[in-house]
Amino acid sequence: MDRQYTTHITPEMDGEEVSVAGWAHEIRDLGGITFVILRDREGRIQATFKEDADEELFEKAQKLGKEDCIRVEGVVEENEQAPGDRELQPTDLEVVGHAERPLPMEVSKDIDSDLSTRMDARFIDLRKPEVHAVFSLRSHVVEAMEEYFEENGYIRIQTPAIAKMGAEGGAELFPVIYYGDEAFLSQSPQLYKQMLMAAGFDKVYETGKAFRAEEFATSRHVSETSMFDVELSFIEDQHDVMDVLENSLRHVLKELQGRAREELDELGIQVQVPDEEFPRISFEEARTILEDEYDHVPDDPDDLDTEGEKLLGEHFEDKGHPAVFVVGYPGEKFYYGEARKEDEYSSRRFDLIYRGLELASGGQREHDLDRLMNAVEEEGIDKDDISFYLESFKYGMPPHGGYGLGLDRLVKQIAGLDNVQEGILFPRTPDRLEP
Repeated sequence: MDRQYTTHITPEMDGEEVSVAGWAHEIRDLGGITFVILRDREGRIQATFKEDADEELFEKAQKLGKEDCIRVEGVVEENEQAPGDRELQPTDLEVVGHAERPLPMEVSKDIDSDLSTRMDARFIDLRKPEVHAVFSLRSHVVEAMEEYFEENGYIRIQTPAIAKMGAEGGAELFPVIYYGDEAFLSQSPQLYKQMLMAAGFDKVYETGKAFRAEEFATSRHVSETSMFDVELSFIEDQHDVMDVLENSLRHVLKELQGRAREELDELGIQVQVPDEEFPRISFEEARTILEDEYDHVPDDPDDLDTEGEKLLGEHFEDKGHPAVFVVGYPGEKFYYGEARKEDEYSSRRFDLIYRGLELASGGQREHDLDRLMNAVEEEGIDKDDISFYLESFKYGMPPHGGYGLGLDRLVKQIAGLDNVQEGILFPRTPDRLEP
């Protein structure tokens, strides 16, 4: 008999014989009746073992332990008192694999474990319905995001994970030995995205990995991140890029309301799709809001800190805006277009803050080779290290821009997680290289 997922079994199937397989999520012994809640990746179903119906089968059920891997065949019976208004009257029970005792951690929703314990026993932690729901939700997020760009004529790309230099330089690089030479794990696909604009690809996206060798101890950083990167050509300015980011995020949130309804219910959260356009404020205005309304001044005059992002998020959520663009960050000019005379912002670089957390950074890139070379010299970048990149600007580079969005952070914010690690299957941090 073919196996079915528990959610495919409905009260309308009353009287039909089915086969399900999964894990013994709960076992309740009421004397002559034993209830076993079987859990698979889709949901749960109750199997009711009665001593007076089949004594041998009942004794098998009595010997089950929580989290044993089992297969149950039985007849569907409509029952409004059972989870999902249906249950199984078993005709066969097979223990596929016994679970050792004690369990590394409890799978019960009512019992919490600290983050370190959860990550040490991640394969057990992932069995928890609410944890599983996070990754089912994440799958829908990526699916909906990629769907938007496929429907809007973008080309999916795959750029190298090993590079000669970091896209952002500095010491935050993981070195690797590449046939006797030193190379690095990729910080960003940005150099390659821009080269593809010179190649005439016009509009591209990539779902990939980025690596940062930072020493951190925060709830929003990891050493290996999942990123969604976008680049597009023939733009007027950074607003064209922000339009794409805003529209794609709005699409994802709207799609989740339908396709991830069960996951959202399991997590007890609601996803709001902003009705109005995301506010676009200048960097200077953001600093003024923080200082005037919250008496908060970030230490770095050219940036916003974590507390500043959180406070800005609260400020705009109170006004009905879960997302806000901060435009015109000062600082480096290598990757981002300098302000033009007619610009209302001091640069063409922006961040997107979603529910109080920086979610994406981007802007219009510099496409003029002379201005680019000036920026390279100003920032002391060795031209030999990026000669392959600079070469692509010599033969007709169109105005272009793009951004990188942190998928892990997006999942964290949508699912209301305390730590970004909770939304990553097997996170990598300075103190965690396994499992």
